[in-house]
Amino acid sequence: MFLETICILHGEIQNRQGHEERMRQTASHFGFKAPALPDLLSLPVEELRVSKVKCRIIYHNTIEEISFERYTAGKVSSLKLIEAPIDYPFKFADRKTLNTLLAQKDDCDEILITRNGLITDTSYSNVVFGQGEQYFTPESTLLNGTKRQKLLQEGKITEKRIDRNSLIEYDRIYLINAMLDIADGVSLPVDRIIA
Repeated sequence: MFLETICILHGEIQNRQGHEERMRQTASHFGFKAPALPDLLSLPVEELRVSKVKCRIIYHNTIEEISFERYTAGKVSSLKLIEAPIDYPFKFADRKTLNTLLAQKDDCDEILITRNGLITDTSYSNVVFGQGEQYFTPESTLLNGTKRQKLLQEGKITEKRIDRNSLIEYDRIYLINAMLDIADGVSLPVDRIIA
């Protein structure tokens, strides 16, 4: 089973095209036809109109489950660097591998995964590094997320090779995903990344 997480903000679906494209790419890779997204806004969920809502869709060749919950970003004040030979190019509903890595976070709030010393992602987000007024995202991502793709297309972030030794070149690290944008401010100083 595969997972798609979609942000609905004040009654508007965010980046629907990006999510549909990822579903098509996933289906094509695994040899099935992606199911069409239903009209999510016609579903009887009143909160869809008044807040930020996280819509989770579990699918394979059909939509298996749709759930909604009001979304509030969690606070992240520390990241633990974890080296792992992980490969995660598709968004699976089963997050066992990522959860196993997350269990190694010690006293930190979240993990930042490196592969061969290169920065990739956290357990639930892509990352962007701030350097003055410029924003960079690692080219060595685990999952090329829909928000990451959108920000790259808009020219708001630039891909760059970032390894654990070059972290000191940056001011802040921002966590981004379908629910989080740079402007949401889920970020921390790079000195809060613990080796």
